Amino acid sequence: MTILWIVAGIVLLFGFVVFFGAPYVPSKRRELERVFRELYELGPQDLVADLGSGDGIVLRMAAKTGAKAIGYELNPGLVLLSRFLSRGNKNVRIMAANMWQVRLLPETTVVYVFAVTRDIEKVSRKLQAEANRLHHPLSVISYGCAIPHKEALRSLGAHHLYTFAPLQSK
Repeated sequence: MTILWIVAGIVLLFGFVVFFGAPYVPSKRRELERVFRELYELGPQDLVADLGSGDGIVLRMAAKTGAKAIGYELNPGLVLLSRFLSRGNKNVRIMAANMWQVRLLPETTVVYVFAVTRDIEKVSRKLQAEANRLHHPLSVISYGCAIPHKEALRSLGAHHLYTFAPLQSK
């Protein structure tokens, strides 16, 4: 009976989180190595923000390049898993947070986001608002879904690179 309650709790937790964003889909190391080498070459000057960081693989792969990385994840189970898998890595931080309410750190240079078609317009508005607030451009790597009304600088498989420049306020 206890196992049934544990399974039900996990299903409810993951199901609840899907209402706020994309489902958990683990990224592949090989793809990320190519993305951070060929699509956007990360380095020590970069701070990568992963919106919906899941198990933290994007953060750990970014840290391998010398970049700093911060992940924002709503699912407490994935926050714990990500913190465990990233333990001891001084360039990785994981925050339990709703990506829609996050204010990116001023030194953020790159945003990585996995978005589904249902949310991509909202993601685009969020990223533009953050670029406006920070007063500097953000390089954005979108996985799984192209951003409508924006032209990708480059694409590599299901990964697309964009720039969100701050808009002048009137």
